[in-house]
Amino acid sequence: MNTTSNRRKKPLVLSVTDQAPIHDNGSSSQAILNSIKLAQLCDRLGYHRYWFAEHHNSPGYACPSPEIMVAHAAQNTRRIRLGPGGVMLTHYSPTKVAENFRVLSALNPGRIDLSIGRAPGGDRLATQALSWPRQPLTEDVYPQQAATLMAMLHDDLPANHPFEQVRLIPEDAQAPETWMLGSSGGSAGLAGQLGYGFVLALFINTHDRSPDIMDEYRAAFKPCKARQQPEAMIGAAVICAPTREEADRIARTRTIWIHTALSTGKIISLPSPDEAEQLYDQLNELEKSRYSKVLGNTIVGTPADCREQLEAEADKYGVDEVTVVCVTYGLEERLRSYQLLAEEFGMS
Repeated sequence: MNTTSNRRKKPLVLSVTDQAPIHDNGSSSQAILNSIKLAQLCDRLGYHRYWFAEHHNSPGYACPSPEIMVAHAAQNTRRIRLGPGGVMLTHYSPTKVAENFRVLSALNPGRIDLSIGRAPGGDRLATQALSWPRQPLTEDVYPQQAATLMAMLHDDLPANHPFEQVRLIPEDAQAPETWMLGSSGGSAGLAGQLGYGFVLALFINTHDRSPDIMDEYRAAFKPCKARQQPEAMIGAAVICAPTREEADRIARTRTIWIHTALSTGKIISLPSPDEAEQLYDQLNELEKSRYSKVLGNTIVGTPADCREQLEAEADKYGVDEVTVVCVTYGLEERLRSYQLLAEEFGMS
């Protein structure tokens, strides 16, 4: 039974997940610089967090190393929390990830988050390349990796653990705030058991997510050194513009882009709104139905429209925070979307 509805008691907090899209057929290097520009804007606007997504061998996405983006953004922003959204942990050693984020926390006390995910963030070839000369993992060790990472960050490895004597440097650095990403209920229980905050990404794929997922997370939650109470947020795709007509036009880009990825398994370069319309016209009726599902998974409209829908989603899932994903063909439309949302929510 869903018990999360109408649980929200606080004003809604907005954060940002940046997938580093490559705008206007530009370069991936420019897209990375655009991400820093957007982080600076969102810092000034009053967004709570700014997370950089991790993707590999994916045309259209520019960031394979979110931890490096975090380090650079921290030196170019003033107060916003920064983190990956997230580290795709199956590629990496939990020890090395813990060390990286201990260093980031030492350099930027109180501002560093660490979110992790199970997904590969790329295709099979990218997974093989990231594993080479070893073979990619053939069994699901993500739960053990996530548990080890959390324990290492908080000096809480059990007695007789093989890495009990490994010292993480710097030893006195504050642990980052830890979160686990999920696009369905698969990670909710694990996040709760290990004491992670949980982020339900509503913008990935097109299937419905029951609010019961949040109940599963909260029921499984066990207090630990990282946090004493469960914390959850949702991630939502948003296109905000001065008029509904303009928002609809801008939204064509992401919608056909995601539709193509889901239908063919390939990530194409971001099409312009006009190119996206032409691609849409080539779809058959079944494909147009799938396109509509992708569009229905995106919040599109004026600032007032977007606020109403964001607050409704937050109430549905019983959360006080939403991390916003905005992908547009042009950079200026993306900057403006976050600006309009901040103004509508009265952020400073």
